Amino acid sequence: MPSLSKFLADNHDLTEKEADWLQHLVGDWNLLSDLLRSDLVLWLDESDGPLAVAHCRPATGSTVYYEDPVGTVRSAATQGAEGAGDEVDAEGVEIARLLAGGEPSDEPTRIEREGRSATGVLVPVRKDGRTLAVLAAEAPETEGDPSDNETHQRQLGARLLLMLQHGAFPIEGAPIPPRRGAPRVGDGVVELDEAGVVRWTSPNARSAFHRFGIDGDMTGTTLAELSTEVLQSRSPVDESLPLVLMGRAAWRSDMQARGGTLSLRAVPLTEAGKRTGAVILVRDVTELRRRERELITKDATIREVHHRVKNNLQTVAALLRMQSRRMKTDEAREALAEAMRRVSTIALVHESLLQGSEEAVHFDEVIDRCLRLAVDAASATVHRAGSPRLTDAQVEVRTEKIGRVGTIRAEEATPLALVVTELATNAVEHGLSETGGTLTIRSERTGSHLVICIEDDGNGMGPAKPTGLGTNIALTLVQGQLGGTLTWQDRPEGGTRAIVDVYLDPLTI
Repeated sequence: MPSLSKFLADNHDLTEKEADWLQHLVGDWNLLSDLLRSDLVLWLDESDGPLAVAHCRPATGSTVYYEDPVGTVRSAATQGAEGAGDEVDAEGVEIARLLAGGEPSDEPTRIEREGRSATGVLVPVRKDGRTLAVLAAEAPETEGDPSDNETHQRQLGARLLLMLQHGAFPIEGAPIPPRRGAPRVGDGVVELDEAGVVRWTSPNARSAFHRFGIDGDMTGTTLAELSTEVLQSRSPVDESLPLVLMGRAAWRSDMQARGGTLSLRAVPLTEAGKRTGAVILVRDVTELRRRERELITKDATIREVHHRVKNNLQTVAALLRMQSRRMKTDEAREALAEAMRRVSTIALVHESLLQGSEEAVHFDEVIDRCLRLAVDAASATVHRAGSPRLTDAQVEVRTEKIGRVGTIRAEEATPLALVVTELATNAVEHGLSETGGTLTIRSERTGSHLVICIEDDGNGMGPAKPTGLGTNIALTLVQGQLGGTLTWQDRPEGGTRAIVDVYLDPLTI
């Protein structure tokens, strides 16, 4: 069974606007399901008969479907192929009649679902006078009389079903995408009349407002006035809050006072285009907002730490650069220059951590900057040597990057960046400094397995194995910290290739 979005995209009987309307409905129909304490099934017209394309279970009651009905096709025939004596799918026929533009029945019908008794009601989903689908609301039969809370919620759900039938629900412009802490029916419900006066509150809603500081019976009072008394000492106040408290706009807002926070959502109720009241969903999100503030503070602190470490490392690099200018020998100047380059590489990783929201690094950006560091450092070495080699203007070192590394953990980014910089610098200094050429970094990653090849098209390393401080640093980091291997080989077309083969730890974000 394809997803709802794909099915709607392939259904050419629906315009793009009509398909978006059905997506909007499915995105917000948990409100209907929870108020009615019913399973909701969306039926669309297909050539073989009505097809179930979406299903929602209530969070406030029992489901009537243990098996998901999506993909079920109902028969729309009034008699079977063998004659009038065959059993007729009465529900399928009724759904097909409503899909064809028929009017619904006002009374619920008794049905059987997976061997259990239930009651169901069918409502056409209309937009601009056209029937797009049929919504089935099915609830299990219960013994005894329903509670006052359940009765009021079902009445509110029935009013929303009537709006659905006339194309007024879902409400256009309502913020359907989920927001952290968005209230649901089980969190608390308040019913307002057209003037914003409280008609009824659920027990959970009363408890939430009592914790917030609004005491006593709220029925018969204006919710906006009650809230204003508590909010007088608080500032600033969300501009949308008054409209939400009066039930005039289908918006969401937070209300803060006395150290507590309530998340509110208003759903205006209309009849024949006229507002007749509103449903206010309320949830106490005090602890949730406190944790969010803590996370924001911690994130800012971590960013500040990375910023200061980066600045300190850049200061160390600058001090090394100044000290190198005072050295009298080329060997001392080159040693300080190498140390400065390594410190700058570590600073690159901390700068990359500043750009993201997690403790992870987009390593391809680091590689770009490591390449520039390697080429600049090698060029400076040639200039300082004063040998009969080619001058900076004559030596052209081109860089090329093939493939992607992606995102890796910060703990692995620092040693890997140092390894790439050391190997790239060696390739430029020992393979390309005299003749120029191309420095290429090839990256291939499959899951946690990463292979990076640093290669040049220069003179090649010959029979001798690479030695030196930079090589030893790269080997130590690859084997000791990354748990991988580092090998060298001659390229058949000339030059040298260094291969870093490691397995990265998975990201835990």
